[in-house]
Amino acid sequence: MSKRTDLAAAHDAHQHPTAHPPGAERLEVAAGVLALLADRTRLALLERLAAGEADVSTLTDATGAARPSVSQHLAKLRLAGLVATRRDGRRVVYSLRHGHLRRLVAEALSVADHQIGALPPHD
Repeated sequence: MSKRTDLAAAHDAHQHPTAHPPGAERLEVAAGVLALLADRTRLALLERLAAGEADVSTLTDATGAARPSVSQHLAKLRLAGLVATRRDGRRVVYSLRHGHLRRLVAEALSVADHQIGALPPHD
C-alpha cells in the first residue's frame, strides 16, 4: 500500500471510528506521518501552514529554503495527503488537511520549547 493510501486510510478510520485499522497498520501509518515531520524544512512548512493558507513564495520566505526545495517538500506532503491545494488565479495555495496535523506540529514544537528552555514537563 502506498503512503498516500495508508494516510488516507488512517484519516478515513478516524472519520469512521468503527473502522479502525489493525494495530500494526495504524502504527506504520503514524510512523510515516512522524517521519515526514522529522525533516526541518517540512516541519517549518507545516508550522507556517498551521497559521493559514500560503503560496510557494510565502512558504519560501517563511522557511528560508530555496524555492525548488520548498516545492519538492510540498509535493511530498501533498502526496502523503497532509496538505491540500487550490488554485487562486495562477497561484497554487497550500493548506493543512486537518486539525490533527496542526496540533501534532504545535505539540512537537512545544516539546522542543521545553527542552530548549529546560522547562518542567506537564500535561
